[in-house]
Amino acid sequence: MRKIISIVLCVILMLPMCMVASAKEETVAGTLSAKSAVLMEISTGKVLMESNPDEKLSPASITKVMTILLTFEALESGQIKLEDRVTASRNASSKGGSQIWLKEGEVMTVHELLKATVIASANDACTALGEYISGDETSFVALMNKRAKELGMTNTCFENCSGLDDTVTNHYSTARDVAIMSCELIKHEKVKEYTTIWMDSLRDGQTQLVNTNRLIRYYDGATGLKTGTTSKAGYCVTATAERGGMELVAVVLGSDNSTERFEDAKKMLNWGFANYEIHQPQIDMSLITDVTVLYGKESVLKPIVETPQKILVKKGEGDKITQRVDMCVDVEAPVEKNQTLGKVYFEIDGKILDECSILTDKNYERRDVWFVFSLLWSSFAKK
Repeated sequence: MRKIISIVLCVILMLPMCMVASAKEETVAGTLSAKSAVLMEISTGKVLMESNPDEKLSPASITKVMTILLTFEALESGQIKLEDRVTASRNASSKGGSQIWLKEGEVMTVHELLKATVIASANDACTALGEYISGDETSFVALMNKRAKELGMTNTCFENCSGLDDTVTNHYSTARDVAIMSCELIKHEKVKEYTTIWMDSLRDGQTQLVNTNRLIRYYDGATGLKTGTTSKAGYCVTATAERGGMELVAVVLGSDNSTERFEDAKKMLNWGFANYEIHQPQIDMSLITDVTVLYGKESVLKPIVETPQKILVKKGEGDKITQRVDMCVDVEAPVEKNQTLGKVYFEIDGKILDECSILTDKNYERRDVWFVFSLLWSSFAKK
């Protein structure tokens, strides 16, 4: 009886701790002023905090995250090059809002247009990039929507590549979708060569560029990414930062002013870095045994294991991760390369956090009559 009472008391004492951990997230989320917000860990795509994450809102110039993503994908595929020279169209040069005042027929490189788009959120430069990639803005917007679907952005529709909302009627996204495309963009490491620039210039210093994301200058570990402001959207930001090997993105949509959007982003980022960490597990190969190949020309195979992904855990829990192996002891030939033999599970207190596959290292052929005969003949010859 005394033992039962002790167990009950332990459970009661632990409950407030769980409530405090949950309450901390709710407290931070409750202080956000934005209409919608999401905090996501980039390598795993896991949401750490959210507030109305799926409300459809105007994303303003955060739209350009998709434009920039498609530009980097075109660069990496070899479709375009940074040194390519782009001639500004009448459509591009007519864009209002933030701009570098492109004139119709003016020529700039892809590199220069990227700087203007990323740093200064220039609508004319952004449109020129989209037109260069797809031929015209309409075709590029179709490509944007196609890529959004591929990424699983189920609540997004683009009508232009810049985010200007003066002529659109059905242009929207959500904090969750913005976080998804932000994660995809920041995986292109070269984009940080642009997103981390505070000040730069074009036209031999005649056109000054100042980053619209002031977190780049004032927030420790900031890596990007994009701001947006229109009368319809309010003040928005998708802010990325990296500390201790972990990179987060905080998306804020629909703030009343610029100060509040950056403060909300900082609150979420600070909370994320204070409460979570990334752990890179190393496979304990002593748990991986050789596998017998039944009826194979080779009788034993040595399995290989997929490289485990990074695991997101609460601060201080990395050492609690254990490995559990579930694999077969034998397999019948023929066996194909990369055939699955089992799984390695990474767990904390029995809860599976992630898994990776145990695989065959090559093809293993099945014995045939001639193979058996050759073995017998070899054995007889040795005698």
